Order: sequence, then structure tokens, then C-alpha cells
Amino acid sequence: MYQMIALYLTVFFEFLLALAFAFVYGESKRTSKYGPIQEKGYTIRKYYFIALIAVMGIATYLTLDDLPYHSAHAKETASAETQVVEVVGLQYYWEMSEESFTVGDQVEFKVTAKDVTHGFGLYDENLELVAQTQAMPEYENSVYYTFERPGTYKILCLEYCSVGHHVMIKEIVVTPEGGQANGI
Repeated sequence: MYQMIALYLTVFFEFLLALAFAFVYGESKRTSKYGPIQEKGYTIRKYYFIALIAVMGIATYLTLDDLPYHSAHAKETASAETQVVEVVGLQYYWEMSEESFTVGDQVEFKVTAKDVTHGFGLYDENLELVAQTQAMPEYENSVYYTFERPGTYKILCLEYCSVGHHVMIKEIVVTPEGGQANGI
């Protein structure tokens, strides 16, 4: 009984939809009285989009250096004090050449993978993403970060890598300058 009602309702709504499409198609053929309005609208829209593209291009150019992502500029500002840390992503863990740092340390994480693609995400104690890059087999990416606050940071995988993806967590400890962190 319910199947018959559902079938009739489906056919009825399909008929209404077809009728609506036929009406819209018929009305679209009567454009002669809307021609001048349509032409003026197209002209305005063309200039609007050109202006919008120009503003977006200029804004992009002017704010390119303000992006939070690390770029070639980060390499230039990296000093001799930059600590290089080798990071390798494997299912389902991270291998790191160094796991503890001090506030103020400038670190270059050289990230790669040995098996599949992983996403290297560095999170602070509030689990806010502070740096990220891809970890890919046979390829090395670098991401630069200066630790400004003490605490326990986490490295999580941002790329689904298999069933154990959720356990791919590494903790690193950042201590205050000249001493041990409280409770760490």
C-alpha cells in the first residue's frame, strides 16, 4: 500500500518538475523585450568582474608577505642558530632526530615519509595548528618554526594514511629558557 502511494507521489512530482522545466524553457525563448536590459546588465557585470579581479590581484600581491605559511622568506631569515630536525613519517608513528626544545629555538623540520603520504601537523598545547607540511616518500619538505612558549606540543598526521592513522601522535617538549618546565 505504502509503495503504491510513494510511486504515485513520485510520478506526480516528476510530472510537476517536467512542467516547470517546460514553462522555464518556453519563457526563455521570449527574450526580445528584455534584450536592452540584458545587454546593459552584461556590460555592467563585465566591468564589475574586471574590477574585482584587479582588486583581488592587488590585494594578493600586497599581502603575500603577511601569509602565515613558511616560504623561501623563512629560509632567508633562518640563521646559523637554526636547529635542523629530521622527521620521518611511518605507519603509524613519527621518527624524529630531536624531541625536546627550549623556548626561542628556531627549528627547521625536514619532513619525509618511508611508506605513504602523511601530513605533518605541529600543534601547540591548545591544539592549535602552528605549522604544517606534507610528508611524502622520496621527497623532503622543510617547515620552519620558532618555539615561543613552553609546553607539550603534538605532531599529528593530517593525511589519512590507513586504519592506524588516529594513533599517529608524537609529543615534543619545549622547556623555558634556562630551566625545566613546571609539570612537564
